[in-house]
Amino acid sequence: MAKFIDELKRTHRCGDLRITDVGNEVVLFGWVHTRRDHGGLIFIDLRDREGITQIVFDPERSLEAHRVAEQLRSEWCIGIRGTVRDRGMQRNRKGELVSAHNPKLDTGAIEVVVSEVVLFNRSEPPPFPLEDSLDTREEIRLTYRYLDLRRAPLQRTLRKRHVINQATRRYLSDQGCLELETPYMVKYTPGGARNFLVPSRIQRGKFFALAESPQLFKQLFMVAGFDRYFQIVKCFRDEDLRLDRQPEFTQIDIELSFVNQDDVFRLVEGLIFAIWKEALGVDLHEVYPTGRFPQMPFAESMRDYGNDKPDLRFAMKHTDLTDLVIEHEGGGVAPWAELARKFRDGSYRRDLPPEIVKVLVVPASANLSRAESDKLEEFVKGMGAKGLARAKIADDGSWTQAPLFKGLAAGLREAIHKATGAGPGDLLCFQFGKEAMVQTVMANLRIHLGKKLGLIPEVGHGNQWNFLWVVNPPLFEYDEERKGWVAAHHAFTRPHDEHIECIESDPGKVLCYRYDLVLNGFEIGGGSIRLHDPEVQKKVFRALGISDEEAQSKFGFLLQALRFGAPPHGGIALGMDRIAMLLSEAESLRDVIPFPKTQKGTDLMTDAPTPISPEQLSELAIRTLEIDKESPPRSP
Repeated sequence: MAKFIDELKRTHRCGDLRITDVGNEVVLFGWVHTRRDHGGLIFIDLRDREGITQIVFDPERSLEAHRVAEQLRSEWCIGIRGTVRDRGMQRNRKGELVSAHNPKLDTGAIEVVVSEVVLFNRSEPPPFPLEDSLDTREEIRLTYRYLDLRRAPLQRTLRKRHVINQATRRYLSDQGCLELETPYMVKYTPGGARNFLVPSRIQRGKFFALAESPQLFKQLFMVAGFDRYFQIVKCFRDEDLRLDRQPEFTQIDIELSFVNQDDVFRLVEGLIFAIWKEALGVDLHEVYPTGRFPQMPFAESMRDYGNDKPDLRFAMKHTDLTDLVIEHEGGGVAPWAELARKFRDGSYRRDLPPEIVKVLVVPASANLSRAESDKLEEFVKGMGAKGLARAKIADDGSWTQAPLFKGLAAGLREAIHKATGAGPGDLLCFQFGKEAMVQTVMANLRIHLGKKLGLIPEVGHGNQWNFLWVVNPPLFEYDEERKGWVAAHHAFTRPHDEHIECIESDPGKVLCYRYDLVLNGFEIGGGSIRLHDPEVQKKVFRALGISDEEAQSKFGFLLQALRFGAPPHGGIALGMDRIAMLLSEAESLRDVIPFPKTQKGTDLMTDAPTPISPEQLSELAIRTLEIDKESPPRSP
């Protein structure tokens, strides 16, 4: 072993060798991927992160090496020295001479005849086969994650993350951005995502929060005059998990001084072009020749797609019928008539719409059966909807399969046909109720139908990378539980100049310079131009019901910094994990993070989180409550 490590250094990796290397002596290190004993010659596929090389143990070449090869088993770690040779020709079952080259491998034209072998380490039989495709339960794979990571698909994914990281650093550095670090343990500030808390042993009874983002600190960099900052940074949020969310995640964080919204867009678009070129070899200029991504107002995105991250690879827009229903006094449909009454008596607020009506048209070409239509109702009920009103348009324009619309006035029916462009054979799917619920249900129904009907094209071609900036959202949103206004993003987002006078008098009308970058229905980045004017900042706080004392308590250090000549600034955070997931065509974030947590926020490999001892709790001045394991955690 010492000879191989100290004297015989690795000359190549297992994916490097080609036909031009024939005749050369090489040293390879790796793991036994497969072993085949042909009754004299022993063939082993040797694997490392770069690929596979076939090695051959011939007793006539080295009897000692052949004896070692007889013992070798899957995943044993070995090193070999040998000579590269052409795989040459072999006879097939018909006795014909054919090439022995394996076109499926980059190294398929050669093999290495072993003259010397060393066994670095044996391996127990792996708990699952380390193959490219396998149906092993994810729980087992995560428990033995270090073995799962040996598989080629995950190795390729993590290598792609490396390329994304390096492309990001090169591009942003070339654009004059400085890579600066911010602290992980910070002051807890209420609002936004739920924080993980870290108790202080030195300051007993006090807690740090793990930073959910570097937001406040990157703004302080701008105040400090660093002008252009970036960081590839870990962030932490104690939220319920899903396929595209983890408790700890990585983002590409950027902040720039003396910029407007378009300046931020241009920098980020250049970064995306650079990443796609280096990671995939895709030139996005073929799709976006100007180098710019399209933009869509937030209001249009919500109206047509029900969310602010629309997948534009397929059509099937929603149609908002609220104004039409009000205009036709409900058209003979009882719930809609009640909506019209609220509008007439003034209890329906256009800036705070309590209820809306939307419809989605399933084209006749989908040819959905009645049973399939009924299953759509089951789908929306799974999201909390009361049901899904449906109507099929007959050849004469009347509606069938529509018990909820028996009394519908012909005028409203015809107006709906005109507004939606629907015709005979089309299926109309309606939702009516609280705006948030209607938007969520209809957005998810659209995606569900897009997948079911095969309308969403496969990723993998340049024209299927569909980018979009969603812009000009409201600065405030109304919280029905609190009966007051809250910041839709955060309280430091710059409002449109023409809306500043409405901040306190009519907050619902105020739009702001916040933006999201959307790719194929996923939000891959979000940011804003910041509010650096202390007087406008005070107006925003007053609209949110935040007193001067409360503002000072929560954000005092930032507010004080902004009073020392803060420049205009803005930035964005891009989700590194989501970008890697989309570039790798992975099914979840867990496939692109080396050591992820499960859906329940646990690490099966290390068995974290774990209880801590009474002595540790005492040292931290903490006592724990009796936990009911069957009860879900309470929200703060």
